[in-house]
Amino acid sequence: MWDWLDTRAADREAAGLRRRLWTREADHALVDLAGNDYLGLSGHPRVRAAATAAVQTWGVGSTGSRLVTGTTAEHTGFERELAAFLGAEAALVFSSGYLANLGLVTALAGPEDLVVSDALNHASVIDACRLSGARRAVVEHCSPLAVDRALTAARETKPYRRAYVLTESVFSVDGDVAPLAELAEVCRRHGAALLIDEAHGVGVHGPGGRGGAYAAGLAGAPDVVLTVTLSKSFGSQGGVVLGPQPVIDHLIDTARGFIFDTALAPASVAGARAALELLRQEPALAERVHANALRLHEIATEAGLAATAPSGAVTSVVLGGAERTLAAARMCADYGVRVGCFRPPSVPDGLSRLRLTARADLTESDFARVCAVLHRIPRTDTGPDQCNERSGQRSVV
Repeated sequence: MWDWLDTRAADREAAGLRRRLWTREADHALVDLAGNDYLGLSGHPRVRAAATAAVQTWGVGSTGSRLVTGTTAEHTGFERELAAFLGAEAALVFSSGYLANLGLVTALAGPEDLVVSDALNHASVIDACRLSGARRAVVEHCSPLAVDRALTAARETKPYRRAYVLTESVFSVDGDVAPLAELAEVCRRHGAALLIDEAHGVGVHGPGGRGGAYAAGLAGAPDVVLTVTLSKSFGSQGGVVLGPQPVIDHLIDTARGFIFDTALAPASVAGARAALELLRQEPALAERVHANALRLHEIATEAGLAATAPSGAVTSVVLGGAERTLAAARMCADYGVRVGCFRPPSVPDGLSRLRLTARADLTESDFARVCAVLHRIPRTDTGPDQCNERSGQRSVV
């Protein structure tokens, strides 16, 4: 019955696209450039202490959905504090960033509506657009003009009830920043709402790490809604939607990923809450991680590799073929550096890449090891123009 799965697995193996789990040991000695602990707070003593205290107070699990027994004082306190930090009216914690995007889009958009999505949006945004049942338009990456044309064309073809434009603030693969102020201007001309995924923005971009929307002057705007993940700069796990109170109230009533999901564990919320307090007290953390990302980019380019210039914590080294990229990632691990390995369908054929994720707590010893390892990667014919190629990437259709 399952023979076809073996055939598919063999095909993926031959193409260098087979995925395997890698067990991270507690005492591993690798320099971690693959994880998303941007500010290095996952193991911070105050974050650990807050999570431990929450376990002692509330237990290991949340015991139910948010609407039953899963909402604790940790949840509501964190929602209030994060909203204040990002300048939003209200916030709502989900159990993951993926579910936050799914819950937001599917609760707002339906068959009579239009969603306009950046071609490089995260899989959670793509899936949310699909599940909403709304009309979908995929537009050129970071192009307000393309968004304007899509909204105009859709209106002329068939009037829509409401329109939503979806983008990341800092994109996860190459680490580039969306032109949020310009996108907001286009949205307002068409009466559309702007939905911004701040997963890779909050903590590393904008004043004090408040993210791209804050930096663009959109904090608290009535026509802007944010999603944030707690698994990156906050060193924990979970997701949050932030925006006008009516939007949050609507999600509580209608978002299936909120209503029917067990609430995020109080310990995870408490850890993220402690991380938020550290970021408030040490805004230089955001500056440090960005400086370290620029240094990783400099090391990669000095090694003769085609690397994307980072605006957040991420820089990518484009190597081309999936097999070559996978071999390079394995070589890096063999020499003590763990890097991300992005292959199709995360990126287009021929544009597989290593993703180097900076952390605020990288040391001189770490940089020295990274430098030695990146110089071992064979140079390829992939040039800067290919490195910045956007066409053919992920699509919501």
